[in-house]
Amino acid sequence: MSRPSTSFASAQEDVDARDPSTPRLRRARKPGHDGGGRGQWRFFRIAVSLAFALIVVTTAFSAWVFSLGPLPLEEARKASTTIIDRNGKLLRAYAMADGRWRLTVDAKTAVDPGYLKVLLAYEDRRFWSHGGVDPLALGRAALQLVTRGHIVSGGSTITMQLARLMEPRRERSVYAKLRQMVRAVQLERQLSKDEILDLYLALAPFGGNLEGIRAASIAYFGKEPKRLSLAEAALLVALPQSPERRRLDRHPEPAHAARDRVLARMVEDGVVSQEDAAQAKAVAVPRLRKPMPILAPHSSDAAMATVKDTPLIKLTLDSSLQKTLEALARDRAVAQGPNISVAIIAVDNETGDVLARVGSSDYFDERRAGQVDMTRAVRSPGSTLKPFIYGLAFEDGVVHPESLIDDRPTRFGSYAPENFDMTFQGTVPVRKALQLSLNVPAIALLDRVGSSRLSSRLKQAGSNLVLPKDETPGLAMGLGGVGVTLQDLAQLYAGLARLGAARPLREIMLTKDEREPLRLMDQAAAWQVGNVLLGTPPPENGAHNRIAFKTGTSYGYRDAWSVGFDGRITIGVWVGRPDGAPVPGLVGRTTAAPILFDAFARTGKIPAALPKSPKGVLIASNAKLPLPLRRFRPVGELIRTGSDSAPRIQFPLNGSRIDVDRSGGGQAAAMPVKVAGGVLPLTVMMNGASVGEIDSRRQRLVDPPGPGFARLTVIDATGAADTVVIRVQ
Repeated sequence: MSRPSTSFASAQEDVDARDPSTPRLRRARKPGHDGGGRGQWRFFRIAVSLAFALIVVTTAFSAWVFSLGPLPLEEARKASTTIIDRNGKLLRAYAMADGRWRLTVDAKTAVDPGYLKVLLAYEDRRFWSHGGVDPLALGRAALQLVTRGHIVSGGSTITMQLARLMEPRRERSVYAKLRQMVRAVQLERQLSKDEILDLYLALAPFGGNLEGIRAASIAYFGKEPKRLSLAEAALLVALPQSPERRRLDRHPEPAHAARDRVLARMVEDGVVSQEDAAQAKAVAVPRLRKPMPILAPHSSDAAMATVKDTPLIKLTLDSSLQKTLEALARDRAVAQGPNISVAIIAVDNETGDVLARVGSSDYFDERRAGQVDMTRAVRSPGSTLKPFIYGLAFEDGVVHPESLIDDRPTRFGSYAPENFDMTFQGTVPVRKALQLSLNVPAIALLDRVGSSRLSSRLKQAGSNLVLPKDETPGLAMGLGGVGVTLQDLAQLYAGLARLGAARPLREIMLTKDEREPLRLMDQAAAWQVGNVLLGTPPPENGAHNRIAFKTGTSYGYRDAWSVGFDGRITIGVWVGRPDGAPVPGLVGRTTAAPILFDAFARTGKIPAALPKSPKGVLIASNAKLPLPLRRFRPVGELIRTGSDSAPRIQFPLNGSRIDVDRSGGGQAAAMPVKVAGGVLPLTVMMNGASVGEIDSRRQRLVDPPGPGFARLTVIDATGAADTVVIRVQ
């Protein structure tokens, strides 16, 4: 049962609570329950809530950053393949697969400092100090937007712009800007400032398919960005802000106005003077794009096919010489008439490096088959192999440059060679026979040294001779009856300049050069050949005794050749139709030789002297030569007397190894030579040089050469000879 008093009291309290006029009695608070505790509790709850919210936001932000994935650096670093010369100059660049031109660049060495100064002053003045995001620049941009009502300057740093270029997006939003800021910080943590600047300068857009400062400078100004005027630098700073609206070949006026605004800003910031800016503003902007350079197109194509997935390929070529010889080939081909092309190759004698390769007179001329590299085409060499026939004859001791040789109608089996002018000179010195390129003496010497031996020796020296199908080397190869390339001829002639040590040609510069010299012929023989060719009468207006050279004309006037060397460089020239059609009047001496001498003149250097004669070379007039060397006798005319036996070297034996005693202060003990048969006097030749005569006992002591292979030859009075090759140790 409830109490009435209690119910009345409760009801009265309810009435008092509802009646605002009723005075309220405050309940006394118990000790320890004051307002300070409640405030602390409230603060604690707020702090916990904020911390939780911060953790949630941080976790979400971290998850978002993680979801962005790694920086696309590999994709951003892709660039056009560029071919450079031995000095780092651009020869040719290839567009990327999507057609863009993007060339890598090193800001420190390949970009004008004045351009970098304007770029950083205009785009990111604190580039070297901030961590990817510049709060001051962002604040300044926001303040200018509020106060002026339009964007005056952007708050993006170079690093943020690079992030946008690496991940291009169309929208301009807070989210996009935040993404750029995050990526910028990541870039700063992974790359150095120099790497960031280099990457930006390679990716910045300049209109159309041009990306990067190098592509833009070459396309608009026709030069590398290493030296830019103030007007050019300001223009290149302005273009990336709106590359399509300011594209020079379509919208030059907006580009002009944007450049002038950059200059005005530089004056305002005190970066350039008012006078310099005024002069720069007076310069007109380009309105057309220039073509990308295409020097040494055949060498570049070959390098691209050889070296895969390499953005930068360095060749041994010299861009200055290459450009000069390309112009020479183009001019001379036009002068020769339609469908005729000219190929030129220049080789450094010492290193075997190709300094210039002109594969055709015009790479884009279809009538002249311009894209066919005629320096690598197999053609008939005419008489250009004759010097190597004479070289082997000198090496064997068969003849000397001053020996006499007959130039008269001669049959070699069913083969009867004739001279180019259908006349014969009679008896002439071997020197003159080679200088006049007489055919009969050359074939007579080839018959003596052997066609197979000539072929194997040239292949040993790195030349790839091409014979007709199912054919073996024969005497006709001495007059062009074999296929060879211009670059192989240049390698062989450079071997003569190196005194008989040919070196494989090199055109792509790799980290390690593992080429070894290849034996062509003995030093004495190579020097004698070079000395003879040095006296060949030059073409009209050519300098005498400066260039050792040889000409050649293939059968049917299809190919005209001229190859020559001085002490520094070897140059080969080919003239003809790439399709192999005959050209009446196409002769090596009158067509190719003048181009050869002009090419030497255009190197800009005086022809260097040939190497000095090596030790032991026999230099004498015909009258002072050993009797067997005074006159060459063909194989069919060798006379046999007495026992009708040719001389035979009994010691040392062919292929034997001779251990020489050098204990006496380094001086080698004499080596005995014993001979049987032959007609006295018997002359002993060591590596093509006479070392005396055999005495009546048919033996002689000779001083052995240095360590290595040596060729010992004995010749009797009739011209009969025997030869052995020994190894001296």
